Amino acid sequence: MAIFINFGTILSMKHNQNGFSTLLFSFIATIILLIVVIVFSVWAYSGRQKYKNNVTDIVNAAVNKAVANQKNIDNQQFLVAEQSPYTAYYGPQSYGSLVVQYPKTWSSYVNTTGGNYPLDGYFFPGTLTSVSDNSPVNFALRIRVDNEPYSQVISQYSSLQSSGLVTVSSYSLPKVPSVVGVKVTGQMLSNAQKNATDIILPLRSQTLEIWTEGGSYLSNFNTILQSLVFSP
Repeated sequence: MAIFINFGTILSMKHNQNGFSTLLFSFIATIILLIVVIVFSVWAYSGRQKYKNNVTDIVNAAVNKAVANQKNIDNQQFLVAEQSPYTAYYGPQSYGSLVVQYPKTWSSYVNTTGGNYPLDGYFFPGTLTSVSDNSPVNFALRIRVDNEPYSQVISQYSSLQSSGLVTVSSYSLPKVPSVVGVKVTGQMLSNAQKNATDIILPLRSQTLEIWTEGGSYLSNFNTILQSLVFSP
């Protein structure tokens, strides 16, 4: 029996098998891609539904967080302002536009009605029960504009300095360095029972005095001097 081999048929079959394999591979890849798309779509839809269902809670949480942050900022700003320990006294322009920053817990009384002391101020922690040079209270801060000229005011301390009851040294305010006066420490002229730290400065045709009585408020006094200003 003769056997005839048709190579064309064989090649045609191999070609068909290769085509079928390619088609099968494409089909499987398409199925896999479709499954991935379906899984991703389900995941995305689930996340969208979760966000949609919880959008109110999410928005409220964001708003509450923003409000809490702003409240914290406001509280910090309030604390800074509240903890600022000073308030200010602004003197009349005719007496040098004096600006004195002092602790806001102190009471103050400033007389500007005239006389030998056209500006006479008293500052004290708590309540001021009396205002006079003869008061037994050691005032935390005194400010005064004296109608007498500077040279005449400081000359009154010559005898006290000679007897060692006071020490006198040159002094300028940190904020007004152009005006040179003196710092007097020791017995007060107006009340020999008290000691004081007194700053005496020329103010036009008058004299500016700033002092503290006793030593209890010397630290506050030195701080006040750092920011004190006036127009010479």
